[in-house]
Amino acid sequence: MPAPVITSRRSTLFGQIKASLENYFEFSRLNTDWKTEILAGFTTFITMAYIVFVNPAILKDAGMPLAAVSAATCIAAALGTLLMGAFARYPIALAPGMGLNAYFTYSVVKGMGVPWQTALGAVFISGVAFLLLTALGIRQWIISAIPAELYAALSAGIGLFIAFIGLRNAGLIQPSAATMVTIGNLHNPNAALAAFGILLIAILQAWKVRAAILAGILGTTLVGALVGLVQWHPQAFRWEDMSATMFQLDIKSALGIGLLEIIFVFLFVDLFDNVGTLVAISKKANLQEPDGTIPRVNRILYADAVATIAGSLSGTTTVVSYVESAAGVAAGGRSGVTSVVTGLLFIVALFAAPLIGAVPGAATAPALVVVGGLMLSSIGEIRWDDVCVAFPAFLTLIMIPLTFSIANGLAFGLTSYVLIHLACGRGKEVPKAAYPLAFLLLIRFIYMGSRL
Repeated sequence: MPAPVITSRRSTLFGQIKASLENYFEFSRLNTDWKTEILAGFTTFITMAYIVFVNPAILKDAGMPLAAVSAATCIAAALGTLLMGAFARYPIALAPGMGLNAYFTYSVVKGMGVPWQTALGAVFISGVAFLLLTALGIRQWIISAIPAELYAALSAGIGLFIAFIGLRNAGLIQPSAATMVTIGNLHNPNAALAAFGILLIAILQAWKVRAAILAGILGTTLVGALVGLVQWHPQAFRWEDMSATMFQLDIKSALGIGLLEIIFVFLFVDLFDNVGTLVAISKKANLQEPDGTIPRVNRILYADAVATIAGSLSGTTTVVSYVESAAGVAAGGRSGVTSVVTGLLFIVALFAAPLIGAVPGAATAPALVVVGGLMLSSIGEIRWDDVCVAFPAFLTLIMIPLTFSIANGLAFGLTSYVLIHLACGRGKEVPKAAYPLAFLLLIRFIYMGSRL
C-alpha cells in the first residue's frame, strides 16, 4: 500500500517544481509551454552550432591548440547561454563572436605580434570593464556616442573582414605583388572544395534550411573525406586537453604593454553587438515594454560580461549574443527555457570536440564567407543620400577589411562623422558623447603617425 502514496508525493513534488519554474519563466504571460520552448532551444543550437567548428579553426591560426579551443568554445557558449536563460530569462544564445575572433587572430596576434596568452588577458580585462560599466550605468553613455548609421556600417565592415579571411583561407584569393590581391589557384583541390562548400551553404539557405551553415560544413567535410582531403586521427575527449588554454591568459602583460586600444575594441564591439542583437530579438519576440524599453536589460549585460570573463579564462575570445537566436524565436521560443536548452546542448557538444579535427579548413572557410555576407544586410540601414552620414559609414566599412582592424574602421568613421557635420554646420545632429570620443580617436591617429 505505501507505494502509491510515495508515487503520489513524488508526483505532487514534481508538479510543484514544474509550476514554480513555469511561474519563474512567466509561461502564462508569454503564452508558451515546455514543448515549444524545448523545440526552440534545439532550433537555436542547430542554427548556431557551426561556431563549434569555425571558432577553433580561426584561433588555431593564432597558435592556439585546436582541441583546447574547441572545448573552451563549448564551455563559454554553454555558460553564457545558461546564464542568459536562467538569470536574464531571455531566449538569446551566446558564443564567441565572429569578427572578434578574427580580429584577435589576424590583427592582434599575427598583425601586432602579441602572444595569444597576452591577447586573452586583454579579453579578460575587457570583460571586467564591461561588468563595471554595466554596474555603473556608463554603458548608456557609450552607446549614445555612436550614431546608428555607423553601427550599421561597423557590422557590415566586420562582415567584409571575416568574408575576406574566409576567401583567403579557402585559397580562392591570394596575395599579389602587382595588385595586392588576386584570384587563387582554382585547380587546387582544397580551393575547389571550398568553392563547393560556399555554393552548398548558399543553396541550403535559399531552401531555408535552418541549420544551413552547419549542414554545409558537415556536407563539405564528407565530400572532402570521399576525395581524400580529410586527415584525421580519432581520439577520445580528455579533460587534460583543456589545460593547454585553461588559465593560460597573461593579464599582467596585457596591462603592461599598452593594449588599451585592443581592450577598447573588444569592449566596444561586445557592447554594441549585444545591444543590437538584444533589440532585434526582443522586438521579434514581443518582449519589449510598450514604451520600447527592455526588461531586465542589466541582467542581459551581466550575463554577457561574465561569459566573456569565463571564456578568456578557459581559452577563447569575447562572447557575444548571437542573432541566430532569432531562429529559436521563430520556432516559438519566448522564455529563458529556450536558452537553457541551448546551453545544455553546448555542454553535450563539449564531448564531441575531438571531432573538430576531422573538419578541414576548406569546410570552415565557406562558413566565414557566408556569415560575412549575411552581416552586410545592415547596409540598408544607412542613409546613403546624405553625404554627411554616407561617407563616414563608407569609411567605416571599407577601412576594417583594408587595414585588418575594427579599431581603424571605427576611428576613421567616427572622426570623419564629427568633422564633416561640424564643417556643414550640423554639429547639433552629432551625439554629444561622440565629441570626446572623436577627440580621443584623433589623439590615437597622431600617436600612430608618430610611430611610423
